[in-house]
Amino acid sequence: MRFAGFADEVSVKLDDQIEALRALGWPGIEMRLVGKGLHFDDVDEAQFRAIADRLDAAGIQVVAYGSQIANWSRRVSGSFDVDVEELRRIIPRMHRTGTRLVRVMSYPNDGWPDADWKTEVVRRFRELCRIAEDGGITLGHENCDGWAGQGPRETLDLLDAVQSPALKLIYDTGNPVTYGQDPWAFYSAVRDHIFHVHIKDYVRDPVSPSGYRATFPGEGAGRVREILADLKGRGYKRWFSIEPHICSVIHEGRDASGMEERAREVFVTYGRRFEELYRLA
Repeated sequence: MRFAGFADEVSVKLDDQIEALRALGWPGIEMRLVGKGLHFDDVDEAQFRAIADRLDAAGIQVVAYGSQIANWSRRVSGSFDVDVEELRRIIPRMHRTGTRLVRVMSYPNDGWPDADWKTEVVRRFRELCRIAEDGGITLGHENCDGWAGQGPRETLDLLDAVQSPALKLIYDTGNPVTYGQDPWAFYSAVRDHIFHVHIKDYVRDPVSPSGYRATFPGEGAGRVREILADLKGRGYKRWFSIEPHICSVIHEGRDASGMEERAREVFVTYGRRFEELYRLA
């Protein structure tokens, strides 16, 4: 199967990320951080060319750009121009790396009435999808922060309202647990539209400040084994991308700096356990 990972959870250094993927024997990477606080989408052209060349030399394929577009840090009240500029900037880069998919979310609220929130999200997505269609790439909406991440109904409503071939779904197996949603019900409702899968898993933990903690795949409440079995039965042939969140949680500002050796060990163990889980599903 096609296995990849957010290897910036090992290290923000690209060489460390490549070595972790090599240890797994995996050919794919989902790009996010490439330096301390430096997002892949924000590097200058010289940096981008150097990164792309380094990945080519290592035989690593970029399977998706884990962009900042509409994500947890960009509320619906913020400037839309920032997202448009990012999308326009990365489209030619996606063609250079042979990558079709860019991960997006759908704008966390900022105290707006729900109807206004939805209207603005749909307006923005219609424009983003128009740009994506013209650029020959696909937006993958992840079931995470934003209006459409509230549940399967909102997710399907976004697809229906936008009506674009450039809008598909990324299903993250762990996110429903952290949002208090039913993982199997969410997955079952949207599975016909899933284009890409992120592998995380969580268990509720009253001792944790957040109320949950990350686990190895299949050890939490995300129904990972059942979802894998169903995807296999349905003939899913696209990428699976692991995102352990055990040593580092990038969106919380926690990377693996100072604990790279431990993070690499966890990442490789996570990958091996996912391989076995997939084999047995």
